[in-house]
Amino acid sequence: MTASDLKTDLHFYLQSARDALLWKLEGLSEYDIRRPLTPTGTNLLGLVKHVASVELGYLGDTFGRPSGEPLPWLEDGAEPNADMWATADESRDHIVELYRRAWAHADATIDALALDVIGKVPWWPNGRDEVTLHHAVVRVIADTHRHAGHADILRELIDGAVGMNQGNDSMPPGDSAWWENYRNRLERTAQEAGRDA
Repeated sequence: MTASDLKTDLHFYLQSARDALLWKLEGLSEYDIRRPLTPTGTNLLGLVKHVASVELGYLGDTFGRPSGEPLPWLEDGAEPNADMWATADESRDHIVELYRRAWAHADATIDALALDVIGKVPWWPNGRDEVTLHHAVVRVIADTHRHAGHADILRELIDGAVGMNQGNDSMPPGDSAWWENYRNRLERTAQEAGRDA
């Protein structure tokens, strides 16, 4: 496999995660994309804001290619977890466009550099801060897919939409009655296992 083929594969998996994550916002209200749906506040727009920051950091700053994008939520003195939610002043369009600019910047880094180029992750400890571009891209792919999975669950809780995109839900066929029966069966099984433990 050539370096070009490897980059093509890496980019395919990165872009599929990006697209899946943004699809989770489609058709939802401002409230629904921002509302915290877990005890730790996980929300759809915050996930997008976070992964934009991750791409700009790992596939920009780490390789001496700063984007110039202001990220006040990552500055010294920013409140903890500020990259995981959007303020009322940070519109959906602003966060989505930031993410798209982060993609373009990250893709330019991937295109411009060899996969074995070494970068230094600014927020990692000295002496343990070196990483290859290949490693950084894999790390970003893993992080983005992880958060796309979170987004999939959040979206299902909001309106039942699941899957990678509108045409690919990766679910077995079944109407709402089938899914209700399936879920009830799983609940009964969990209760039975819990009693026997």
